[in-house]
Amino acid sequence: MQLLTIGINHHTAPVALRERVAFPLEAIEPALGGLRTLWAGRASLGAPEAAILSTCNRTELYCATDDRAPREAAIEWLAGYHGMDAAELAPHVYALPQSEAARHAFRVASGLDSMVLGETQILGQMKSAVRAASDAGALGTYLNQLFQRTFAVAKEVRATTAVGAQSVSMAAAAVRLAQRIFDTISNQRVLFIGAGEMIELCATHFAAQSPRELVVANRTAERGAKLAERFRGHSIPLSELPARMHEFDIIVSCTASTLPIIGLGAMERAVKARRRRPIFIVDLAVPRDIEPEVAKLPDVFLYTVDDLGAIVREGNASRQAAVAEAEAIIETRVQQFMQWLDARSVVPVIRHMHTQADALRRAELERAHKMLARGDDPAAVLEAMSLSLTNKLIHGPTHALNRASSDDRATLVELLGGVYRHAKPSEH
Repeated sequence: MQLLTIGINHHTAPVALRERVAFPLEAIEPALGGLRTLWAGRASLGAPEAAILSTCNRTELYCATDDRAPREAAIEWLAGYHGMDAAELAPHVYALPQSEAARHAFRVASGLDSMVLGETQILGQMKSAVRAASDAGALGTYLNQLFQRTFAVAKEVRATTAVGAQSVSMAAAAVRLAQRIFDTISNQRVLFIGAGEMIELCATHFAAQSPRELVVANRTAERGAKLAERFRGHSIPLSELPARMHEFDIIVSCTASTLPIIGLGAMERAVKARRRRPIFIVDLAVPRDIEPEVAKLPDVFLYTVDDLGAIVREGNASRQAAVAEAEAIIETRVQQFMQWLDARSVVPVIRHMHTQADALRRAELERAHKMLARGDDPAAVLEAMSLSLTNKLIHGPTHALNRASSDDRATLVELLGGVYRHAKPSEH
């Protein structure tokens, strides 16, 4: 079984491409079913294992398979699933086998591969991805072990290093950008579209600036109202957005919608109604909630999740010592995982040896029973059975020694010598 991670992220692909290969959480389980069905026809040793991690910064497939060309197969499947040409996707894809896959998983969960260094949200997203894979029946021995170790490493990194200390979050970066547009946020009306974890974080940061008004628009009215109440704001239904967008100076959107929430036409009308007053928009969703063409409108300042990256990275340099500590922890844990993986590679051989030895034992036992049934001397039967079983068990090694070349024979002699030196008769 080969371990492999393939994917694209904010390092290798722009948001325009990442949003095209994103998976809503509810789509992961059926998608995994299709992927495993495809690979099952190509595999020879058993059903492949797979998990999909999809966030605003990355879409990744974690796989354990004996497919001889897993990278090509995975890229073709990912592109085909999203109706893309594999040639368009391939230049942006990274493929990480074995220890590289483990190292990557450990770094991702620890927040070292995030746009926000040390951020904690990715760990929860990875756990959700693992639960989805488990519900789909797509996890097995290899990926289960990988992810359990991944979560343990993330916990160790966060407990023993300062990687996440004083990190600049996306929410904080959004506030900083808004402060560049407006003298003070306390005079502005702020609209949040969505009610998930990211919007909650943004609302916390903006509420700290005491905006003039704070409003939440969400598909589920009850959840939107509950979030707005926490920050002494109020909620509106999504259906009111086109008619009321012009009222807001700051809009922050992050939903799980697969289609834009705000289109160019609606924003053109809002800009006209605002009479050249600037409007600041942060789109943290992937796929994007705001049509990209909106950025071309006068007096509109639209920023995507990628645009916030530069501000976030400003605070990363001061934490490089903590990063080095985290990388050292991860490297040690990668080596331990690879030792486990290497040990697993001999399991099929050992299982085959047991099966073959048991077949020989059963055949000799059956022959002995027949000899006893016809009245042969029990001592003679036991002697004959032991001799025959011994000859059959050493036939393979003897045959290999006789047919081996001189170089191979020397190696076999050393190996078999070690094996039989440790094979002592039982004292019972």
